[in-house]
Amino acid sequence: MKKEIGVILEEMNGVFHKMDEGVTDGLLNYLRSGTRIFIVGEGRSGFMAKAFAMRLMHLGLNVYAVGETITPSISKGDLIIAISGSGSTKSVVSVAAKGREVGCKVFAITTNDQSELANVSHEVLVIPAATKNRLEHETKSVQPLSSMFDQCVHVLCDAVCLDFSLTESISHELTYSKHSNVE
Repeated sequence: MKKEIGVILEEMNGVFHKMDEGVTDGLLNYLRSGTRIFIVGEGRSGFMAKAFAMRLMHLGLNVYAVGETITPSISKGDLIIAISGSGSTKSVVSVAAKGREVGCKVFAITTNDQSELANVSHEVLVIPAATKNRLEHETKSVQPLSSMFDQCVHVLCDAVCLDFSLTESISHELTYSKHSNVE
């Protein structure tokens, strides 16, 4: 098992080394703006989106996961964070397009800056990881489907949360006070 973990970590490290240092600056600026945040993704990318939404909630932000029964309607000025490895997941592109039409800022996280999702977004964070499509611009991977992309999304979003918590001086105690106590 250690060998496989080493392979995964090596692949992820390779992806992160290809990314620019300031790649998350735009996302952090949006998070600091105080607007409502709506996060969308499907499949495993959707699970990464929900994990990101949960952590942002722990940090005190006003955040919703698109598709949940308690998610309110979007409004002008809201932020939509759309996560899709391929950038062509129809439901994610549809939410992003609707958000742009309403006047939301749309921030995409994808591997493909030429995708439908990228085209309807105001800003695109490219994670050059492998997806199920194995396109030429994607990093090679021995892992199945979009595992590499989803792993990189999770770690990158956790790094964004760490940066946000440190720069905003949000303590562990404060985040813990927002952790579910009805489990």
